[in-house]
Amino acid sequence: MTPLLQTIGLLTLSNLFMTYAWYGHLKDAKNAPLWTAVLASWGVAFFEYCLQVPANRIGFNEAGYSLQQLKVMQEVITMAVFAAFAVLVMRERLTMNFAWAALCLMGAAWFMFRDLKAPA
Repeated sequence: MTPLLQTIGLLTLSNLFMTYAWYGHLKDAKNAPLWTAVLASWGVAFFEYCLQVPANRIGFNEAGYSLQQLKVMQEVITMAVFAAFAVLVMRERLTMNFAWAALCLMGAAWFMFRDLKAPA
């Protein structure tokens, strides 16, 4: 597997954990005390870090992406994971404002990666 695919895969998995850590308690622990939700979220977030740290190392050291490129890549993945989570888990409707925001992030990605040379 190429460093790019490893980076994207690990960032996607890490975002699944982080999205649940940030928002899952709103559904699954809405009646639990706040301290319980915080501790549970920290526990879930641990696994996010176990995936994100290697993703960033692979992306930076092996794939040669800049910090800025890694950050924008992560934000685009975050929006995609969040959209799926919002619809599938939280049963929310995505609005046009979300679509416009996603379009802006795609523009940010285009600017960040437009000078990237394709591997030979």
